[in-house]
Amino acid sequence: MTAAGAAATAQTRLTHAPAVLEARGLSKSFGPVEVLRDITLSLMAGEVHAIIGENGAGKSTLMKLLAGHLVPTHGAIGMDGVPVAFSGPVDAERRGVVLVHQEILLAPHLTVAQNIFMGREIRRGLVMDDRSMNREATQAVRALGADIAPTTVVSRLSIAQRQLVQIARALQVPHRVVIFDEPTASLTNVETDALLGVIRGLRDRHVAVLYISHRLPEVAAIADRVTVLRDGNLIATREAGTLRPLDMAHLMVGRDMANLYPERHTQPGRETVLAVRHMNVPGYATDCSFELRHGEILGIAGLIGAGRTELLEGVVGLRPAQGEVMLNGAPVRFASVRDSMRAGVVYLSEDRKGKGLLLGQDLRINLTLAALPRFCRGPLIDRTREDAGLDEAVKAFDIRARRRTMLAGQLSGGNQQKLLLGKMMLLEPRIVIIDEPTRGIDIGTKEQIYRFIAALAAEGKAVIVISSEMQELIGLCHRVLIMRGGALVGAVSGDTMTEENIVVHATGIGPQPLTEPVVVAS
Repeated sequence: MTAAGAAATAQTRLTHAPAVLEARGLSKSFGPVEVLRDITLSLMAGEVHAIIGENGAGKSTLMKLLAGHLVPTHGAIGMDGVPVAFSGPVDAERRGVVLVHQEILLAPHLTVAQNIFMGREIRRGLVMDDRSMNREATQAVRALGADIAPTTVVSRLSIAQRQLVQIARALQVPHRVVIFDEPTASLTNVETDALLGVIRGLRDRHVAVLYISHRLPEVAAIADRVTVLRDGNLIATREAGTLRPLDMAHLMVGRDMANLYPERHTQPGRETVLAVRHMNVPGYATDCSFELRHGEILGIAGLIGAGRTELLEGVVGLRPAQGEVMLNGAPVRFASVRDSMRAGVVYLSEDRKGKGLLLGQDLRINLTLAALPRFCRGPLIDRTREDAGLDEAVKAFDIRARRRTMLAGQLSGGNQQKLLLGKMMLLEPRIVIIDEPTRGIDIGTKEQIYRFIAALAAEGKAVIVISSEMQELIGLCHRVLIMRGGALVGAVSGDTMTEENIVVHATGIGPQPLTEPVVVAS
């Protein structure tokens, strides 16, 4: 069948099928603040319905209402044409509505199989059938394109691997509706393609899928219909085939997003500011060598488990590592991350919620914590000076908060990332390492983050960007190094910096691992 014929068939099915799940004039307020206003939409069997919008647009609130995690202030929810009132998420699951959270909600000290079957354990008489659970867990994870041993303790997995386990767990629940909240935020293109294949399989089995993502090309690739939210309001619901990613971006932010990546007005200098030679991070990276130049944005690409994060954590002292690190030509040894920060090298974790910010503390405390001596007068903290620092950061990084006393955990993902940037820039670093700078962030805030990074390089700082998004690396970086299996296996720049070349190296078709520093001419 042609693509046009398939689209027509899908449209006929959606037109005549009943709405499996629908929102009827949903609104939600938290105290005096209304975060969602009069939202009406339907979700059909055999449909992938995408919800897009900037951070703070109301997507997560809508998702939680439809999955029974929140109760609407006004409006109603319907299933199969009949009003329903979920008593909670367990009630919603009993009715076949399953939510895959963006936040990792796994037990870190249990195995992969134990997490997948928690509360639904397979038993043989009175004894748990570990063999069956391990076998089925292996199959569930492999269906998502991953190879993770079922007996692995979750705390040893990367963020991306944990996300895949969480998706596998959710799909084990009998479901008529599956709601995905940013499921590919931490996945590379290869893992994303595997997950999209699983979602197409759900659609073919007449499961209704609600899909929330900031990755607009994948929305265009997977969705039948697209609903756009902005500031808690429904802006439009369109057939996905009528929208290009740029059209979606325009509806989301209300302005043209054609120039997402900043122009490269400056080129890196010749001076090497950081040289890493023969770095080994036990269990994660082997014999890795590279150099970073003054004013350069250097990208690190690779699949899940390639060792990207662990390599750089080893460099800055967050993990035990052996190797040589040269800073401006002089040998240094970072026994801890405090040592690297004192030397002017800062690292922004991919896990901003777990490792970057104190979610239960306010913005001021989060901003000034790493550079607290700057805000002290003798033995006391100067709150006036802290407040002035927060004012400057809010303006410089466009941190959007309803009030300054908000907790960091109450900010949207994009504003959390901007707060983390502001926090680390107070240390006045010379080298900035940013891991997954735009994971779970809307396209409008992505543009801001990209411009912040470009401005750092223009100021002469050297930047390393670790990212699972190849287009992000290509659009932002001067060079990209590729990792596979704990080794650096390739480098691309200029005309060779293409998705195809990165994939060739990342998937094992490329040359042998590099054992000498990689310096590619600009």
